[in-house]
Amino acid sequence: MGTYLNPGNSGFSRIRNDIYVDKTGLIALINESIETPRCLTCVSRPRRFGKSFAAKMLCAYYDRTCDSSALFDDLIIAADAHYLEYLNQYNVIYLDMTGIIGETAITDMIPYIKRNITLELTEAYPNLKAEEGFVPTLANAVELAGTKFIMIIDEWDAPIREASSQPKVQREYLEFLRSLFKNSGVTDKVFAAAYMTGILPIKKDGSQSAISDFQEYSMILPEEFAEYVGFTEKEVQTLCSRHHRDFATMKQWYDGYMLEGVGSIYNPNSVMKVIHNNKFRSYWTETSAAKSLMNYISLDFDGLSKTVAELLGGIDADVDTNGFANDLVTFRNRDDVLTLLIHLGYLSYNEETKKAHIPNEEIRLEFARAIREVKRDETLRRVRESDQLIYDTIHQNAEAVAAQIQKIHREESAILFYNDEQALRSVIKLAYFSYKDYYLKFEELPAGDGFADIVYLPKKASPVPALVIELKWNQSAEGAISQIKQKRYPEVLSGFGGDILLVGISYDKNAKAENRKHTCIIEKV
Repeated sequence: MGTYLNPGNSGFSRIRNDIYVDKTGLIALINESIETPRCLTCVSRPRRFGKSFAAKMLCAYYDRTCDSSALFDDLIIAADAHYLEYLNQYNVIYLDMTGIIGETAITDMIPYIKRNITLELTEAYPNLKAEEGFVPTLANAVELAGTKFIMIIDEWDAPIREASSQPKVQREYLEFLRSLFKNSGVTDKVFAAAYMTGILPIKKDGSQSAISDFQEYSMILPEEFAEYVGFTEKEVQTLCSRHHRDFATMKQWYDGYMLEGVGSIYNPNSVMKVIHNNKFRSYWTETSAAKSLMNYISLDFDGLSKTVAELLGGIDADVDTNGFANDLVTFRNRDDVLTLLIHLGYLSYNEETKKAHIPNEEIRLEFARAIREVKRDETLRRVRESDQLIYDTIHQNAEAVAAQIQKIHREESAILFYNDEQALRSVIKLAYFSYKDYYLKFEELPAGDGFADIVYLPKKASPVPALVIELKWNQSAEGAISQIKQKRYPEVLSGFGGDILLVGISYDKNAKAENRKHTCIIEKV
């Protein structure tokens, strides 16, 4: 067993020794692609979403120098028609590009890879004829061994990202990949299949044409790989049941990535941290990706500041993902920034509606932290005004609350579209967008004899009152308060134990234009 050639199954064995969620169905998808025109697979997903775990699993399954049957016989893949046919039948070349960059100078990366793989091949096959060229040496190894290679590259785009200011290094790396995968004669002769993982999809401008033959699966179009992006809801429910963790809290913190055909997908790294230590918090801050959020939301594009405020308020944002260049530096507009945030896991994307939203409490906290460090005056003003609105609400300054909501309406809503209670609800969510510092938000919460429009429930560490908000369109704020009382909405908070404020907000659309305004009444229970 080597480092780059046939690394064995020890990596996956260690994974199996811990709490394990069976994701071996992914192997069946790769098995289906072996020796077909679809044999090249590239899967992009955010950091801490199990990319390296999947790569180690594939190494263990295909590596011919070990017997991995004990690791897989009790898992889903054992029922696959090709399970025994491909189990431990191939020479595997495994490249962890992040690790390789850490081992050698990035300018020596490609010679380093070629030297070490050739060395390990000659050690495994003493009769191997090592050619001057790397690809002919691989072809000789295939002929000598009687089997092709499975190529697995983890974090394939790390050199592209790390060498962003070194185009020569990027070109050499892409030419290396081209020599392996763009020459059909070489690819067909040498590789039975290849699997690559990365953070970003392949660039659309042709500069990464060396890997354009790969079948690509991303956070926007995961297709049949969707259930392997993270943990499904059923898998998280099973984990919580077995390890006595609160599923409702787990869902609130880590759910929210909605992928077509699968539904809810959870961040696996964060879920497993909770399973091990039973502490619900943001583990996102432990990733290097978290440090970059402020830079992206600080970019000076029209509408970006407003969109971030809307997202924090719980309003979905329209996103055109088609123009994104699939890199970390080329941005033309807000859509490009939002598309990058989808690929990085900061936003969840609905392919059907073409809208994005902040997926869960963990990511909202990261946005809330980052937005207070943004240096743009407009963003800082929005933060201050939202914080002030929450302060005025808590202190029952109804006149100030109505005035601020009126201001948000005037600045953010087109008159033609501000014509129903749902539009009013959007303004309210935008106005209170910084609520996450103090509250959890629930909309249409079953309460008493009906559904409360919006309920803000204080977090455990927040010494603030609960807010029950009722919205009325072309009716009075007094009527909103009456409905809260008559339908006994506060009963849903009977176990809260703290103060409860009833907030009635109305907008009179039928009044004369100069008299149309929001009104507010706040009462304490």
